Amino acid sequence: MSYTVAAENIARALLEESLPRRWAHVQGVAVTARGLSKILGGKAELLAAAAVLHDIGYSPGLRDSGFHPLDGARYLRDVQHADGLLCRLVAHHSCAIIEAERYGLAADLAREFKPAPRHLADALIYCDMTTGPDGQRMTIEQRLADIRARYGPAHPVTSALQRSAPHLTAATSRVSRQMAARTKTLRPVWLTPALV
Repeated sequence: MSYTVAAENIARALLEESLPRRWAHVQGVAVTARGLSKILGGKAELLAAAAVLHDIGYSPGLRDSGFHPLDGARYLRDVQHADGLLCRLVAHHSCAIIEAERYGLAADLAREFKPAPRHLADALIYCDMTTGPDGQRMTIEQRLADIRARYGPAHPVTSALQRSAPHLTAATSRVSRQMAARTKTLRPVWLTPALV
């Protein structure tokens, strides 16, 4: 069984029935992740696994700290004995450390899980921040507006988002530029403007 299939089975078992909308979201995030294989090379399967697993901490059966990135990463580490880098991606997805501060959990998160390398963290941010709550594609601006609308102005998620939005936007831009550059370099010679 492949790494990604195993990850999908775990996410399905934890989210499909109890949180169907969250299940739709993570499936959409995974689809986006698979589209980044050209810039990730050998880490593409790891990113696809992180994409489908990044929100498993919302599962009612996994709640421990009440902070889904930490709860999901702990479950992957302690129960599934998952790859350390996969756990780190889930723990720190989408600038989780900023939100963890709002809950008094930043020290726990940082102590238990080192941040993932930037290129992988950026890729997961891109996938999460360009996928809506029902798995649909959307721009990062639409996604940030959706999160603010769903949580409301007084929620800690919205407060953290005010601080993390510039980082999320920058990461999404970096990945978009990498994809555009990669697509440009793969363009056949006979399609280059100088020859057309």
